[in-house]
Parts: sequence; C-alpha cells; structure tokens
Amino acid sequence: MTQDSRLYRDLAKYYDAQYSRKDYEAEVHRLDAVVRRYGRSRGSSWLDVACGTGRHLALLRSRHRDCVGVDASVEMLRIARKRLPGVPLVHGDMRSFRLDREFDVVTCLFSAIGHMTTERDLETSFANFARHLKPGGVAIVEPWILPARARPGHVHLLTVKSGKDTVVRLAYSRIRGRHTIIRYHYLIGEWGRGIRHIEVTDRGLMVDPVRLQHLMKRAGLRPRFLSRGFYTDRGLLIGVKSTPASRSRQP
Repeated sequence: MTQDSRLYRDLAKYYDAQYSRKDYEAEVHRLDAVVRRYGRSRGSSWLDVACGTGRHLALLRSRHRDCVGVDASVEMLRIARKRLPGVPLVHGDMRSFRLDREFDVVTCLFSAIGHMTTERDLETSFANFARHLKPGGVAIVEPWILPARARPGHVHLLTVKSGKDTVVRLAYSRIRGRHTIIRYHYLIGEWGRGIRHIEVTDRGLMVDPVRLQHLMKRAGLRPRFLSRGFYTDRGLLIGVKSTPASRSRQP
C-alpha cells in the first residue's frame, strides 16, 4: 500500500483505538509456534519491522524476548516509545535500514509489506530481512490481500472511542490492475474542539503466494507459504536463512 502520510501522522494517535479488537495475544502465541517449528536458531532475539505502536513488541518483551523495532513513522514510534521504555526503536525504511546485529526472528506483520508498490521493492525488503537474520533464523511476513481473495466494491464502517474523542472510518475498496485502491473517510469528533474530516487513500500491491515465495528465495531465504494466517485472505510467508551445515548439503 502506498501509504498516505496522514494515515500514520495525523491519525497515529487513533491507531490503537481502531484496532482495539485485534487479538495481539493470539497472534504472538502463533508466531512463537511458527518460530519453534521452522526456526533453527534460539528464537530469543526478535526484530519487528514496521512495528507501529509496539503492541506485538510489548507482548514479546513480556515473554522475555530481546526485542528491537523499526518503523518509518516518527509519530507511531513516539507512541511505541511511551509503551516500551528501554526497548530500542529505530526510525527507518524496511528496504534500507541497517542495524549492526543479527536476530533469531524478523517479523513484518499486519500487511505492512503491502506498502511496497513494486516487486523489486518487495525483494529488496526481503533481502534486508535476510541480512539481519542469524543462520537458521526465520522471517515471518504477513502479506497484503492475495489476488484471488480481493473484494472490489467492499464497504466497511468502523466507529470507535478514543478517550473522549469519537472516530468514524468509512472505507471503500477498488481494484486497479494488480493493486487495491482503498479510500478512507474519517470523521473525528474531538471533545471540546469539534469535528474534523480527513480523507486518505492507500494503494496496495497484490502478489500471489507462488510469486511471493519466488521473491523471498531470490532474497536468500528458504520460503514456505502457510495458508492459515491471522486473516483468511492473507496467510503467512515464512523464510528461513540457511545454516552453514544446510548450505554444505546442497548439490
């Protein structure tokens, strides 16, 4: 999704309220299970790319993981830093950030990878994830909506409370070629200040599972696609970084 900067700037303070029903606890439990099954390193150090406001990281830290977060939004990181004192949180683009260490796990969740608008950007991001993995480490990526499951014309209404404020979000989705075009209209009733209207548009690249695995393989990871993800229309993309022993077994 080509992100409208207002979505993670002007609306950042309402992000957690919009996704208050999201079951982060169940997702972290599933992530741990995936790491145990596919990872070949210890699984104790964890990098969350596009970490947002840090909800996944907070639960991972409570499970005694050594956590680091990266996000492209200064406003989202500001919220995450209040939630996660002492956790390193880095401002950076998923294609190009550089940290001077490797991790057992790299995650990129809630379809943040959809912000990449070309397959070249996807492959570049996957290669950067691989660069930050230990041998035997695992990358877990939650893709954007898969092409076969896109629903053009879908309308969705959400109303939530955020403190004393009320947020109403109406979304309408279209398909243009390989991209989803989702237009959001926000009405924000701010206590003591009145009502604001914000319109934002997200453009997301849809890539089928076979092609996603191909791009991940080209980036240096052994791919696998799990049809059961956190959302039925997305699945989970897994990539494992080869160990020296597994590389030596290759013909």
